[in-house]
Amino acid sequence: MEQQSKSNHVTNRLTIGLFIIYLIVLFWILVLKLGVQFSYMGNRSVNLIPFSEPLILNGKIDVGEIILNVVVFVPLGIYAGILFKRWTLGKKLFFFFLTSLIVEALQFILAVGAFDVTDIITNTLGGIAGFMIFKAIERVFNNSVKAQKFINITAALGTALMILFLFLLKMDMLPIRYQ
Repeated sequence: MEQQSKSNHVTNRLTIGLFIIYLIVLFWILVLKLGVQFSYMGNRSVNLIPFSEPLILNGKIDVGEIILNVVVFVPLGIYAGILFKRWTLGKKLFFFFLTSLIVEALQFILAVGAFDVTDIITNTLGGIAGFMIFKAIERVFNNSVKAQKFINITAALGTALMILFLFLLKMDMLPIRYQ
């Protein structure tokens, strides 16, 4: 019994560590913009009309941006499912919304991006999708500890690959250019 408790403690600490890494990377990508100076930086703007003009690129809706805004917040929903089990669904939804709102506000305050209500909506949907993914994984394993261990292994591998990708990108060692 003590061995199992120790194992759960290690599992929880790993989850918290991975969550902190995710939050740091999320901040670096969305607020610090990977340390790159983009042409639109310095211009402060606010868009309060969902899915409107700022989302249109060459006369078409930029679906890629919508998808990326959802995907980048999926891990937040997965981690919320694991770490905030006692929270009601309403609290989790508010957490997704509030995290996105803070990111958008920081982008505006630091003049590194626009404050866009569309981003808040899509980021919040990403959190919801992540939470639903967590619930599905939990249901498949029929055991929350086993689900958490599976997610930790997957997240650790994904985090390592993401950090390697971002490092190679930053060191200009990939055929992709983001500058």
